[in-house]
Amino acid sequence: MSLTRRDLLRSTGLLAGGTLLAADAGRAQPAPVAVAAPADEPADLLDYARLAPAHMSAIGWEYMSGGAADELSLRWNRESYDRIRLRPRVLVDVSRLDTRVTLFGRELPFPILLAPAAYHKLAHPEGEVATARGAAAAGALLVVSTSATMTLEEVAQAATGPLWFQLYVQRERTLTLSLVRRAEAAGYQALVVTVDTPVLGPRYRETRSRFALPPGVERANLKGLATATGGQRHTEASIYSALLDPKLTWDEIAWLRGETKLPLLLKGIMTGDDAARAVEVGAAGLIVSNHGGRNLDTLPATIDALPEVAARVAGRIPVLVDGGIRRGTDVLKAIAFGASAVLIGRPYLYGLAVGGAPGVTRVVNILRREFEMAMALTGRTTVAQIDPGVIWK
Repeated sequence: MSLTRRDLLRSTGLLAGGTLLAADAGRAQPAPVAVAAPADEPADLLDYARLAPAHMSAIGWEYMSGGAADELSLRWNRESYDRIRLRPRVLVDVSRLDTRVTLFGRELPFPILLAPAAYHKLAHPEGEVATARGAAAAGALLVVSTSATMTLEEVAQAATGPLWFQLYVQRERTLTLSLVRRAEAAGYQALVVTVDTPVLGPRYRETRSRFALPPGVERANLKGLATATGGQRHTEASIYSALLDPKLTWDEIAWLRGETKLPLLLKGIMTGDDAARAVEVGAAGLIVSNHGGRNLDTLPATIDALPEVAARVAGRIPVLVDGGIRRGTDVLKAIAFGASAVLIGRPYLYGLAVGGAPGVTRVVNILRREFEMAMALTGRTTVAQIDPGVIWK
């Protein structure tokens, strides 16, 4: 359908969600119905970040918003997007936009996914179940964390949208395979293996807040870990010393590749050399990630690392990116730099804290709407048309 002046005015803040333009009038699109938003409804993702602390415990906020050491990488993830300028193209017919992408044989309505994140019950009592419902209502794919506060089966049962499972490879291979088999049986469509965390980095906000999971909140997928590690589950440090494997190498990735038919993505790739090695061992996809700035501080922003990784992969497998994405223009820039899709983390957690499942839906809808606007205003009508020419040199 064509974009009228009334449509544009309504889309700039008066609607809670929905696509700005139809991708294809002849195809059913999974966009939610546009609903008028109250005057005090958060207008953008930054509003949700400002409101979230009032809806969470102090330790929950410090855990979710904090980074490692001086939090320089955390800050750079955002600042690097702000420095990238866009090059517009005018007098292009943008009455129809197609935001669809295909990943591992599945068509998605837009290239925005929800990244794995631990402990959703710190943001909302319904935890990952609420997140899954909110993601599905927005048409977004959710990646469920090993460190979820609901079991992967509970999340799958509640979800009506696609799910991937994020995996920490355990020291005991039997525990790793147990998680893989559970994910396969529950209908998860891909495995996302975190490879950048053999140990935790210094997270001083957690130290100062004396972070610990409150009563009634548990690591639901790791209930067997206490027995396997001598029962040490008393502190965050002890559970992660058991959860993480400092001996993890490419050999374990190759072994895991042979143990499942699910697509295997490696999350935490930041260099071209590691990207090339990942392709060699059979990874189906990569996620350029510095763990949200939460582990090794002074790593470059992920958008700055993305071009090197994308160049070495050279289109052989999909490359995704997370970290610092807060605007639809950020999604556009990431795709122009070589990403097939992006993942957001903290923004949807803040939406979960402020508004539960509908808050997650609205955060995705806002970002999707901004992305469509950015496409239209740069004269791109399909995701495939978003190339380096959209960046102002």
